[in-house]
Amino acid sequence: MDSFEINKIVAAILLVALLVIGIGKLSNVIFYVEKPKTPSYSVEIEQAVVASTESIVETTKEKIDLSALMAMGDITTGEKVFKKCAACHSIVKGGKNNIGPALYNVVGRKIGSVNDYKYSKALSEYGKEWTFEELNGYLIKPAKWIKGTKMAFAGLRKEKDRASVILYLNKNSDNPLPLP
Repeated sequence: MDSFEINKIVAAILLVALLVIGIGKLSNVIFYVEKPKTPSYSVEIEQAVVASTESIVETTKEKIDLSALMAMGDITTGEKVFKKCAACHSIVKGGKNNIGPALYNVVGRKIGSVNDYKYSKALSEYGKEWTFEELNGYLIKPAKWIKGTKMAFAGLRKEKDRASVILYLNKNSDNPLPLP
């Protein structure tokens, strides 16, 4: 095949492409349709109410029935769910601090009080204790509960998971607190 044949093939392909584009433009001119300014009918869609984690945190800060929440949880589920936490925290007695502080004896302890761990300024100055209510709110979404914390955990959305982890944390203590 010589170069003249190749030129004819390329020219034919280009001519077909130009013809298709030209016909499309010509049809838009011939069959022009003006779009209406207002729609001829509207579809009403019922808005679903979506609870964001921010609204859950705000609701939790207001009022929560701790005894009902703790009744949902169980320690074996808490041990399984805690595996998410174990990437950064230790739960054994005398355990070392990892990325996060050791959590043995955490329930009832003052927030930000582990001596050999460098807490964020927000946690150091918070001034409360890790009660069942504080742990529940913090585990929903740590960054929203205590603004300025450096803990990057997304949180536990399911109430049963939070209650189970809190029960597991309470069990891993020298003096577990009585349940509400």
